[in-house]
Amino acid sequence: MKTFNDLQFKEKEIGGIGAHHKFDNGFIISVQAGYGMYSTPRKDLTSSDDFQNFEVAVFAPNGDWATKQFFPNHHDDVLGWQSRGDINSLMLLVQSEN
Repeated sequence: MKTFNDLQFKEKEIGGIGAHHKFDNGFIISVQAGYGMYSTPRKDLTSSDDFQNFEVAVFAPNGDWATKQFFPNHHDDVLGWQSRGDINSLMLLVQSEN
């Protein structure tokens, strides 16, 4: 099973960092941090080690937003201020989806 430690973060042209991972079931997780993102801190830094919390979204195999599929009571397509533990839990949940 993949976890936060398996994510490959890259610097983004607009600032901050981001990682995407496509699971075997086709779902994709997006984890972002930086200025303008729901992260802590909200600064354009260059390493995931510099952040405590991240902005996260999930996409279905067809490319549609799927975050609410895993968090049906959530009001948005992104989850803000997610810790590494929160992201690990979400990644395990997404990977178990058929």
